[in-house]
Amino acid sequence: MHNIVLAHRILVSLFLLQYVIKLVLLLTNKKEQLANYTKITKIPEMLVSVGFLVTGGWLLMQMPDVGKFMIIKLVCVFAAIPLAIVGFKKGNKGLAVLPVALILGAYGLAEMNTKAMSGGKVDTSSTKDPLEVGKIVYQNKNCLMCHGADGKSGVNGAKDLSITTLSLDQQKAIIKNGKTPMPGYNDLTDEQMNDLLQYIGSLRK
Repeated sequence: MHNIVLAHRILVSLFLLQYVIKLVLLLTNKKEQLANYTKITKIPEMLVSVGFLVTGGWLLMQMPDVGKFMIIKLVCVFAAIPLAIVGFKKGNKGLAVLPVALILGAYGLAEMNTKAMSGGKVDTSSTKDPLEVGKIVYQNKNCLMCHGADGKSGVNGAKDLSITTLSLDQQKAIIKNGKTPMPGYNDLTDEQMNDLLQYIGSLRK
């Protein structure tokens, strides 16, 4: 899973880079250089585009829930590709700028989606049982989305909590500060954090 996430990020970066280069050439009226660049990079561009869509589609299928930000992101991405093809083919500067803006906007939405996953304050006043409190925090902070109920899902490159060898301090640091793409949860009380760690410990084999 981690390798797929890494590959997707690299492909997205290459996908965006190739369009930025072409956009700069178009906006600076370097038509001959643009034509040569387009001809040379035609096959690599096609491979990057296919890889970008395939890895992105695979990661999407691993997600148990598709939020509104993710849906808007998908619309932006799928709209950007044909717009880019038409814009550069016709040499239309305005139309060529739009897909680059859409791609950048799409990944801004992905960041917003990650922040939205962090949720807000968690009410654990209904119980004093540490494991129950930990479970409530685990569910309310959307840990289920990537780690799953058993800690083994591995969605978006999430680590398998059932076999983690991290110390409690290391786990606490990651939970508080986050680790891409996981957001930080620094709004938890010390008690909620300790109960969450105890619950995570209960998921181990």
